[in-house]
Amino acid sequence: MMSVPFVVAASLVFALSSLWPVNAQSQAGYPNKPVTFIVPFPPGGGTDISARTVAAKLTAKWGQSVVVENRGGAAGILGADAVAKARPDGYTLLIANVGTQSINPSLYPKLPYDPDKAFVPISLICELPFVLMASPSFPPNSVKDLVALAKANPDKVTFASSGQGGSPHLTAEIFQLATGTKLTHVPYKGGGPAMTDLMAGHVNLLFASVLEGSGHIKAGKLKGLAVTHAKRSPAIPDVPTLAEAGVKGAESGSWIALLAPAGTPAAIIEKVAADVKDAVAAPDLRDKLIAQGAVPQASTPAELQALIDADRARYGKIIRDKGLKAE
Repeated sequence: MMSVPFVVAASLVFALSSLWPVNAQSQAGYPNKPVTFIVPFPPGGGTDISARTVAAKLTAKWGQSVVVENRGGAAGILGADAVAKARPDGYTLLIANVGTQSINPSLYPKLPYDPDKAFVPISLICELPFVLMASPSFPPNSVKDLVALAKANPDKVTFASSGQGGSPHLTAEIFQLATGTKLTHVPYKGGGPAMTDLMAGHVNLLFASVLEGSGHIKAGKLKGLAVTHAKRSPAIPDVPTLAEAGVKGAESGSWIALLAPAGTPAAIIEKVAADVKDAVAAPDLRDKLIAQGAVPQASTPAELQALIDADRARYGKIIRDKGLKAE
């Protein structure tokens, strides 16, 4: 006669073994229902536009809708928090950028989630280079002339930003460190008002994404002085890079990536990463992203984590050294 403990143990093993195929099958069949991409910013910005472009491609690839849901507020913290608390099943994912993952942890003393433990990286989607733009009424027409004027007139040249401690602001801080200049920061509540005042000549300079600035440059409403990427942007091919303009070590900007809540099965992470890589490599999607001013760039989860960590160290030092605080 079998002992009771043996029967219980055997029953438990059977139960677990019977559950495993179901769990494995559900992961293998992923996705079998709509997937939500949470964009932690309002519609219309660079992060949102690129996210929707990739979502449409994955919808066609998966045969399931990829829904983009905007949850803006608190510099991306509200949307990130929603994903951090979501069920880790691969059906709620975060469209993140350099601000949410590499800047906010240093800029905000307390977040509603642990930025080191709340998410697992999936893949980079694209890089969003910035372009240094000047008001049409601002005399310098090159970075060289700008640096000369700024050095001769410390704190007299003004630069706008979309807000204190955001990536456009920190990009300007990196530019000042690289050029030995001292500019005066004029923060705005968002990129739209900053761009409007730049075109009106109320401020001299602004770093913003190529996606946001290229149309104004092409229309002659703003002067494009340099892009912050290693290569020129096909969207504004006549604008040199900072390195070409004589400024070394000042590459900066933003990027867009896909993350999942911590605890999401590795099999799902690997599948989504592979599918994002295929999507970003597709010629039609690459062309769309490039036309938007982005640089298509997928990655492995490990490569994305390394990028997040490197940028957090870089921007964190500037935030600490400058004593920057969130507005």
